[in-house]
Amino acid sequence: MKLIQAFIIAISMYSKIPMPRVEWTEESMRYAFCFFPVVGGIIGILQVLAGGVLLTKGNSILFFSCIMTLIPIWITGGIHLDGFVDTVDAISSYGEKEKRLEILKDPHIGAFAAIGLGSLLILQLGCWSLVEKPMLPVIGFGYVLSRALSALSVMLFPPAKKEGLARTFRDNADAGKKRTIGVLVLWTIAGVAGMWNTGGSAGILAAATAFAIWGYYKWFSQRTFGGVSGDQAGYFLVLCETGILIGTILGFWIV
Repeated sequence: MKLIQAFIIAISMYSKIPMPRVEWTEESMRYAFCFFPVVGGIIGILQVLAGGVLLTKGNSILFFSCIMTLIPIWITGGIHLDGFVDTVDAISSYGEKEKRLEILKDPHIGAFAAIGLGSLLILQLGCWSLVEKPMLPVIGFGYVLSRALSALSVMLFPPAKKEGLARTFRDNADAGKKRTIGVLVLWTIAGVAGMWNTGGSAGILAAATAFAIWGYYKWFSQRTFGGVSGDQAGYFLVLCETGILIGTILGFWIV
């Protein structure tokens, strides 16, 4: 029962998929992070199915690229993009750490965040225009890997704040921390294995790109904010998914 509640909390928190209501308690949230990559799996399946149909039907590349760019936003409700724009606003302030953390709390979007978001979506749109059907499964497994790494960062990296949603999930997961980390590591292995199995060397290059961005994210978050937060986890997730997309394309071109 507790695992079912944790599953429902994870899906309802990180996606717009309708789920039954459950009470958010310390016990029900304990293993919620274990199911975060499931959202990535759902997105990946939809990307593979929708992309396969759109490319087979001979639709325009622009239409295909728009749909593929929008699917993750439709499924998640843009929750990770919210973290991305907040983080871009914060780092664009060039203020002290305390000032940056304050900006993360501000619900308003600034000019630099709007520029960053527009640039990101244009980049993703352009990348999707280069994607071919054999690349889709690698990218699909990448959504699982990115979410496993994002959740691991919250569990393993130093927190930037004593409050916030990410800190709440981390604190509630402390009682089952080893199990949660163990499950997330298994999700990580599954994501990498899936990318390798479907893309060979190209899949490994895409996975390596994800880990490189994860390493950068650890360094960046500690240097800029003194640790990670929910907004920065969203920032990482967006960068990681874009990096996997680029890494997959380059991998298939090079290999």
